[in-house]
This record gives sequence, C-alpha cells and structure tokens, in this order.
Amino acid sequence: MSSPNGIDPSVPPSGPGCAECEAAGGWWFHLRRCAQCGHIGCCDDSPAKHATAHTRATGHPVIRSFEPGESWFFNYETSDTYASGPRLAPPESHPADQPTPGPAGRVPEDWMERLG
Repeated sequence: MSSPNGIDPSVPPSGPGCAECEAAGGWWFHLRRCAQCGHIGCCDDSPAKHATAHTRATGHPVIRSFEPGESWFFNYETSDTYASGPRLAPPESHPADQPTPGPAGRVPEDWMERLG
C-alpha cells in the first residue's frame, strides 16, 4: 500500500528504461522513477516527457531521479524538489553501463539539436 505522501518504498522500478519509449522504440535524455508505483519514465527534457504524462494520468505526485549518483525527489503537486528522501526498493538507478541519453543504439546523432 502506498503512503499518503505518494511514496511507496517497497515498490521496485518498472525496468531499466522509460516504459513507453521502450515499447515505442524511442529514446530518452534522463530517467525519472514514480515514487509511488515504480514506473520509469523519461524526463521533461526528453522528446516524449513520459514521467510527467504518467503523473498526470495517475495522480502520482512524486518522482525520483533514476540516474546514477542522483537521489533527489520532485513533487509535482507542490513543485518542491528535495535533496533526498526515503530509500526506495532497488535498483536506485538505471544500469551504470546504460548511456545517457539512452538506450544504446536508438539515440539519434543529432540528439543535442533535437533537445535544444
């Protein structure tokens, strides 16, 4: 059961990459993890912005970075960023050998211009 603040530390992430981008053959810049259900979505700098779309569709308000070495949380309801929060079920980030942007083999050569 999720906690009232939109965080369920027991739920593992949905996978190593953005669930929707993986299904559609897309790519992402950075990854975000829903702190309530574990859904992995791409950040708002990514072409598809799936993390925000997930929050809007589900009402799950809190995300955590799913990037190696980052542990910050963001609350969409309050627009607050927190430097840290509760430890979530592992893994805490995508695999360290997965490139950013990712995934390997699907990032266009002109990705910086596309995000620009």
